Amino acid sequence: MPHQEMTTESAANPFETAKQQVDIVADLIGIDPGVREVLKHPKRELTVNFPVRMDDGTYRVFTGYRVQYNMARGPCKGGIRYHPNVTLDEVRALAAWMTWKCAVVNIPYGGAKGGVIVDPKKLSHGENERLTRRYASEIAPIIGPEMDIPAPDVYTDSQTMAWIMDTYSAVKGYSVPGVVTGKPISLGGSEGRGEATGRGCAYVIREAAPHAGIKVKGATVSVQGFGNAGSVAAKLLYDEQGAKIVAASDTKGGIWNAAGMNPHAIEAHKQKTGSVVGFPGAKQVGNDEILEAKVDILVPAALENQITGRNADKIQAKLVAEAANGPTLPAADTILYQKKVTVLPDVLANAGGVTVSYFEWAQDIQGFFWPLEEVNKRLEHVMVQSYADVHKVAQERHVHNRTAAYAVAIQRVADAMKMRGIYP
Repeated sequence: MPHQEMTTESAANPFETAKQQVDIVADLIGIDPGVREVLKHPKRELTVNFPVRMDDGTYRVFTGYRVQYNMARGPCKGGIRYHPNVTLDEVRALAAWMTWKCAVVNIPYGGAKGGVIVDPKKLSHGENERLTRRYASEIAPIIGPEMDIPAPDVYTDSQTMAWIMDTYSAVKGYSVPGVVTGKPISLGGSEGRGEATGRGCAYVIREAAPHAGIKVKGATVSVQGFGNAGSVAAKLLYDEQGAKIVAASDTKGGIWNAAGMNPHAIEAHKQKTGSVVGFPGAKQVGNDEILEAKVDILVPAALENQITGRNADKIQAKLVAEAANGPTLPAADTILYQKKVTVLPDVLANAGGVTVSYFEWAQDIQGFFWPLEEVNKRLEHVMVQSYADVHKVAQERHVHNRTAAYAVAIQRVADAMKMRGIYP
C-alpha cells in the first residue's frame, strides 16, 4: 500500500517516495514490469540557468527546472513554484503526483511541474517580472497548450501566469491564452478558479461523510490553515451543508469556540488584523489542539507533514480531508486506517484546483467562456464521480483511500500507455 511501508530514508527524498508508491501499487494491481519501469521515470527534464538584470544594474544567474512526467493521457499539467529550497528531485516527485492527481479525476492530462531556486520575497516587483519572463523564454520550447500547461504554485500567482502567457505569446507572434491556467479573468482565466480547491474539497467531504458515519449538517469541523483552500472549504461546509466550524488556524496561531463560529466573520477578522488569532468569543489554541480536537471533520489545509506517526493516534476526527498537499505521513496513514478514520487523500480532496484549471484551458481553446454556475456544476460532477471511483476500489480491495486513489490513477495511466504502445 502506498505510504505504509516507506522508510524514513525514502521520505527524505520525495522522488524516492514517489517511485516507491508506484512499486507498491504496481504490486497490488499487477502492472506489467516494463510499464512499471516507465512509470518510475520522468519523460523529459529541462534544467535552465539564466541571467536576470537586477534593479542595481548587476546580473544574477538563477537555476530553474521543468519536468514533464508522463504524457500518455494528454498534455502535461502542473504548477511552477518559486522557492529557495527547490530541488530537481522535488520537482520530479511533484510532477509524478500531478500525473496521478489528473488521472484520479479522469481529466485528459499528464503531469508536470516547474520550479526556480529563488526567494521571490527578496526581489522587487520588476525583478520578479524579469525573472519570470526570462524563465518563461527558456522553457518556451517545451510548453504550450498542446504540450505542457503551467499554473501557479508556491509563491507564484495570476500575475506570474500573465507574464508567462505574454512572454510565450510574444515569442509566437500572437496571443496564446491556453499556454497557462490560473490567469486573471481579463486574460482568459476561468470563473470559479480561485475557490475551486476548497469547493472540490467540500464536495468530496459531502460524498464521503455518510460512509464515515457523519451527518455534515451539525458536524463539528476543525480547519488547519485558514487560507485560500481552507477558508473556502469552511465557508461552503457552513453555508451549503450546515456544518459547525469550531476551530481554525493560520501561521500565527489557532482559535476555538465549541459553540461554532461564522467562517465569513473569521475571514473578515483575518483580513483586518492579519490573523485568525484574537477572533471575538474564541479562545486561543495551539497547532496540536487544532489537529487533535474532538471534532467530526478535520481539514488540514496548511503544510505537509502535519499528521505523523507521533500524533496520528491522538487524531479524534472521524474524517480527515486533505486540502493541503502531503499533510499526512506514511506511518500516520496506517494508524488512521487501523483507527477507522476516513482519510480523503490530497490527490482526490484537493483536485478541484486542477479540474477547474482544465476547464479554463478548455474554455481558452474554444474561445468560449462559461458562467460560474456551469463551472461549479461541472466541478461537482467530476468530484462526485472521482470519489465514487476511489471508494469502490477501497471497498473491493480492502485498502485505505490513498492506496485506492493511487490504484485508480496508476491503472488509468498504465492502460493509456499500453494502448498507445511504444514507438517505434
